Amino acid sequence: MTVDRLGYLGFDASDVDAWSRYANNTLGMMTAAKGKDSDRYRLDSRAWRLAVHRGEADDISYAGFEAADAAAFNSTAERLRQMGYQVTNETDDLKADRGVIDLVSVIDPSGVRIEVYYGATELFEVPFVSPAGVSSFVTGEQGFGHIVLATPDLEKSIEFYVDGLGMELSDIIDWDLGPGGKHKLHFFNCNRRHHSMALLPAPAPKRIHHFMIESASLDDVGRAIDRMERDSLILLTFGRHTNDHMYSFYGITPSGFAVEFGCGSRDVDRSWSVVRYDSISMWGHKFISPE
Repeated sequence: MTVDRLGYLGFDASDVDAWSRYANNTLGMMTAAKGKDSDRYRLDSRAWRLAVHRGEADDISYAGFEAADAAAFNSTAERLRQMGYQVTNETDDLKADRGVIDLVSVIDPSGVRIEVYYGATELFEVPFVSPAGVSSFVTGEQGFGHIVLATPDLEKSIEFYVDGLGMELSDIIDWDLGPGGKHKLHFFNCNRRHHSMALLPAPAPKRIHHFMIESASLDDVGRAIDRMERDSLILLTFGRHTNDHMYSFYGITPSGFAVEFGCGSRDVDRSWSVVRYDSISMWGHKFISPE
């Protein structure tokens, strides 16, 4: 009885209008709703996947992890309580706002608000259409994509996500950050996606390092590169990762943290075994210094 996928994300952003242009025209997300202080975006048949709220943090506000049903939801919430975490049963108003049947929240060891829920809203009657022409995003049973969080306490964070949410370790990369030294980046899965989240045990200006969205084709990635090059938003060049084998590049969001846009990731299957890597990429992913 565990969570099944990363379902949605919420960001606090000082420039919500810039995010609107970025989400629609650069990333190819579809607007789901526009409000006075927040906007929401779709990637698929779900009512929404990303919410951008007006705020000064320019960082992650919350991450929603989806359980399959009431039994898995209740089991996960109870397990977190038994581990000593303060788990809040959220109000009917917030459940309605998120569009879910039931919802609890808890603060993870990195200080990030984690929401566990089940019963999200589907909108099959309103087909997803990308304003930027992205053919489709890989979601479904694999969920939103992935996030990478900076954590001051790796062991407590691993305990939270593995023992609490029921995720499993995929692999570890000894990531060389140059003057920042090497750090063991841990990757975790909760479905076939290689990782729905990863933990970076290093000081960082923001709690989120990056989030990833996966498109259905290499052409989608190439066109996204063109759009970000047009606006001088490329952070890391096109490359291929050692662990999930994804072809991707990284861009800079209006809030200053990164987004990875990729395709072709390999799945975790029954023959999977945990390994380690000395490099994060087979090739590419070269840092582009800002002018």
